Amino acid sequence: MLIRFKKRSEKIAMGLLSFMPAEKEVKKLQDTIQEYEVNEDWQLFLWKEGDDVLGAIGVRLDQDNHQAIIQHISVTPSHRNSGIGKKMVDELQKHYGSPYKLVANDVTRKFFEKCKETPKE
Repeated sequence: MLIRFKKRSEKIAMGLLSFMPAEKEVKKLQDTIQEYEVNEDWQLFLWKEGDDVLGAIGVRLDQDNHQAIIQHISVTPSHRNSGIGKKMVDELQKHYGSPYKLVANDVTRKFFEKCKETPKE
């Protein structure tokens, strides 16, 4: 289930985002979390199954172009390759649907394109 990030989940969110290569540095990670907390166009969501938070996905809303740009996506290493990332993308698509088009930035594009591929039969 996709849930909106709240301050009380800050350490969990920071841990998940730290798996992204560009977010390894503590100061950069703190700045990113701060941006999600104060900028209404930056929205961070966590993926929860049962009591466990297994992933994070963050978007920046581009109001002018009606886009929700995926800028962060991360899944705990022990749960990778189990479809959680794709589930997060699918849920965001439903969440933003209209009037926003869900797109990726340069960092998340490869994963986003993989999520949009149809499975081979």
